[in-house]
Amino acid sequence: MEIKFDEKGLVPAIIQDAETKNVLMLGYMNQEAFDKTLTTNKVTFYSRSKKRLWTKGEESGNFLELVSIKNDCDKDTLLIQTKPVGPTCHKGTDTCWAEENTENFGFLSTLENVITERVKNKDVQKSYVASLFAKGINKVAQKVGEEAVETVIEAMDNNDELFLYEAGDLLFHYLMLLQAKGFTLKDITAELRKRQK
Repeated sequence: MEIKFDEKGLVPAIIQDAETKNVLMLGYMNQEAFDKTLTTNKVTFYSRSKKRLWTKGEESGNFLELVSIKNDCDKDTLLIQTKPVGPTCHKGTDTCWAEENTENFGFLSTLENVITERVKNKDVQKSYVASLFAKGINKVAQKVGEEAVETVIEAMDNNDELFLYEAGDLLFHYLMLLQAKGFTLKDITAELRKRQK
């Protein structure tokens, strides 16, 4: 891999969790740190303050196990995907930005949070979610079944707009059913990962 080190012989290395895709930290590597990372499969940096190599976790035990290394288009910044063992930041947080290193599904995570909030508020007069939850899990499950049938019917037709509409309804109600059972998308991805070969 061609790497363009700066005038001090360093290259920035962005550390990303290979599974959650969250950015965990930023460090710097010289050629020796890069080589040691490849040899040990534990991410090693060059400490600019201590003027020496340091393997993340050498004191805390919170190593960053190497998954992959990519170079950017200019060959002057590395993206290192890792499997973190424990918190990454020296302050004890998951990331150096004090964020939790949890899986995020973008808009679907936002939608899950909205469902959680509406269930918690229990405003059955203003919230469809709250009113459906108030009727019990059987009604939520029944609604998922109805939406699944409607999605299948539209899948056999040629109207893509109606298919997407029904598929959206199915996914929305499926997220509701997951929460009614006490689960989230994270539980489903964990289950699917167990099946991955």
